[in-house]
Amino acid sequence: MFGPRSSHFRFPPFFETNLIGRLLLSNALSLALVLAGCSRAVPEDSSPAQPASADAGLSYHNYRDRRVPWSIHVVRVSRRAGAFEVHSVHAQGKAVGLSKVTDQTELIRPNLGVPVAAINGDFYQRDGSFAGDPRGLQIVEGELISAPSGTWSCWIDASGEPHTGITSSRFEITWPDGSASRFDLNANRSPNGIVLYTPAIGASTRTAGGTEIILEQQAPSDWLPLQPNKTYRAKVREIREGGDSPIPPETVVLSLGPQLARRRPSLEAGAEISISTATQPNLRDAKTALSGGPALVQNGRRQRIQPGDFHSYSSSSMKERHPRSAIGWNADYYFLVEVDGRQRALSVGMTLDELAAYMIQLGCQEAMNLDGGGSATIWFDGKLRNRPCDGMERSIANSLIVIKKEAPEMPSAPTAAASPKQ
Repeated sequence: MFGPRSSHFRFPPFFETNLIGRLLLSNALSLALVLAGCSRAVPEDSSPAQPASADAGLSYHNYRDRRVPWSIHVVRVSRRAGAFEVHSVHAQGKAVGLSKVTDQTELIRPNLGVPVAAINGDFYQRDGSFAGDPRGLQIVEGELISAPSGTWSCWIDASGEPHTGITSSRFEITWPDGSASRFDLNANRSPNGIVLYTPAIGASTRTAGGTEIILEQQAPSDWLPLQPNKTYRAKVREIREGGDSPIPPETVVLSLGPQLARRRPSLEAGAEISISTATQPNLRDAKTALSGGPALVQNGRRQRIQPGDFHSYSSSSMKERHPRSAIGWNADYYFLVEVDGRQRALSVGMTLDELAAYMIQLGCQEAMNLDGGGSATIWFDGKLRNRPCDGMERSIANSLIVIKKEAPEMPSAPTAAASPKQ
C-alpha cells in the first residue's frame, strides 16, 4: 500500500501500536515489495501497478488497502530532470473567488509550460463577497495576492528550492506625519481595520463604509505587481468615502474601516505614503507560495500533531479520519498526495498523524497538510483522479499545479558546404 522509498525499511512505532498497524505488520512481505517499487496494490483502474505516465520523471499511482479501507492517490514528480515546476494558482486568476481545480489548471500561461498534475491548496473563506479569500499566504508568479497570517506555508524561492515554515506579515503603512499602521491585503475589512486592495482583487474593493485612499506610483519607484519584502512609495490620487471604490489600472486602494477612518492622519491629494510588504521569514523573490498546515514532516522527522482548542472543529478533526491532501518533497521528488475519505466502501480517510506517517513512508524530508474534506482534489494528465466525498468536484480557492516546461529547441546542424566542382 505504501509508495516506494528504500529497501532499508523499519516500521515506525505508530504502526506497531494500533490494530491497523498489526494488520500491516502481518503482511510485511507485501509491504516490503511495495517499498521496493514492486507493489501488488491494485490501482483504481485495475491496471498493473505501473505509473500512469510514460514520462520517467512523472508518475501517478492509486494505492488501495481494502482492509481499512484506504484509497490513496500519489503523484511523484522528479526534481532532478529540471523539466517540471510547481506553481500556485488562484480561482479565476484573482485574489478571491472559487472554481474547480480542473478549471484552475487552464489558468497556467502557455509560455510557462503544460499542466500535468494539480492538488487543492489552502483553507479559505467559504461564502460572502470574499468567498475564496485564502486563510494565509499566496504568491502567484511572484505577485503577492494574499498576506501571511502566522500559519504554515510552503514556498519556492527564486532558485527553485522549496521551503516550509510559519510565515507572518509585517506589512506597514507609513503616513506623511511619520506614524505607522499595520494593514492586511485583499481581505474582508473589519470596521476598525486597514486593508490594501490591489488589482488582483478585481474591479472594486467590495467594501461598505469607511474611507478609501486611491494610490498611484510615486515615480521613480517599484510598483505593481505587489511583491513581498519591498517598500513602495505611493502618491494619493483621490480620497473617497462610502466604500466599494473602483480600482483603476496601475493603482491600489487603501481602505480604512469606519471606526478607524475618524482617527486617520490628515491627508490630501499628492501626499506621499510608504507601503512595506515585509514578511517573516523574508520571502523576497519567492515565485510561488501557498499556506496550509500543520507541518507533517520536518527534516525527515514525522511531526506529532498537537490540536489546540478541542472545542473547535478545526482542532478536533485533526484526530479524526477525513479526506486529506498534502504536498511533500525530498532531494529527488515532489509528492502530491490525496486520501479519499467519508466513503465507507471505498476509503475512510486518515487522521493527520496517519497522513504524516504515510508521507514519511514515501520518503519525504518535508511535508505540509493542505485543505481536506470536500476540498480534497487531485488531478493528473487531464483527469480528476480521486472520488470527492461530496460526490462531485468542489469549487475551491486555489491550488498547486505541476507544469512540464517546453523543451528548448535544439539548433539545427549546419549544412555542409558544397564542394567546388573540379
